[in-house]
Amino acid sequence: MRRLLILAISLLLVIVLVGCGKGEAPQAADPGKSQAPLRVGLVPNQAPDKIKAQYEPFREYLQKTLARPVELFVASDYAGVVEAMANDKLDVAYFGGLTYVQAKQRAKIHPIVTEVDVETGTTKYYSLIIAPVDSPIKEVKDIKGKTFAFGDIGSTSGSLYPRFMLDKAGIKVPDDLKNVVYTGGHDATAQAVQNATVDAGGIEGRIMNKLIAKGTVDGSKIKVLEKHLVEGYPWVVRDSLDKGLEEKIVKAFLDINDPTLLDLMRAKSFAKVTDANYAEAEQEAKRLGLLNPKK
Repeated sequence: MRRLLILAISLLLVIVLVGCGKGEAPQAADPGKSQAPLRVGLVPNQAPDKIKAQYEPFREYLQKTLARPVELFVASDYAGVVEAMANDKLDVAYFGGLTYVQAKQRAKIHPIVTEVDVETGTTKYYSLIIAPVDSPIKEVKDIKGKTFAFGDIGSTSGSLYPRFMLDKAGIKVPDDLKNVVYTGGHDATAQAVQNATVDAGGIEGRIMNKLIAKGTVDGSKIKVLEKHLVEGYPWVVRDSLDKGLEEKIVKAFLDINDPTLLDLMRAKSFAKVTDANYAEAEQEAKRLGLLNPKK
């Protein structure tokens, strides 16, 4: 009886195992899910939450194109993205020219692409010095002894090149200014100038145009005193990143042709760049004391 019971149990186990084998075959792991996420950092040239939302469609595009997870990181300030890259916490970063030359002192990185600007049709865009439209300030030299707003101290078009234009007009920062304000972002600078809480400010031209188009800023209350062409924001990768993956990332940028996505990324298209494109930014950053800035 006991032998029959053991035999019956054995047969039952065989049936169960065979039954399991007749089910669906195990699903292959999603190739994207099995790889470590590609970590992408973005400088907060506007409020960080706005930037992350703005680049979410790009994250989705890159994740789909590369068939691997992509994570976005936006720090509270420009220095935070430099710090993350220097500590090997990022694979790719969207820097300004100044942030790039600061970061390359601390990390082994190189630029791969930048946007072709819609306004200029080149890889360069405008940095502006602006003032309230009814201000008695007529030209940059009139800013001497006034209150001036920069964005983030690490911003190329909101800090480095406004200093360059002020310096060209004979104004030394901070000695020749009544007060220096760091607003933290281009949107805040535009608001400060529009509301005349500062006498003048430095800002990225295309961001100001976007703010005006959205109605966030009243363009009739702002005048442009001077502008200077600046090399576009570089997308940068770690030198140690797999070269095959780097080539795929470059191709992903060059292949973007969706008008909506390009508009979100403030680009007409994308073009390759090298370290040489940022020689002027590095030279002026050294001259104006912004490679290791202190407020």
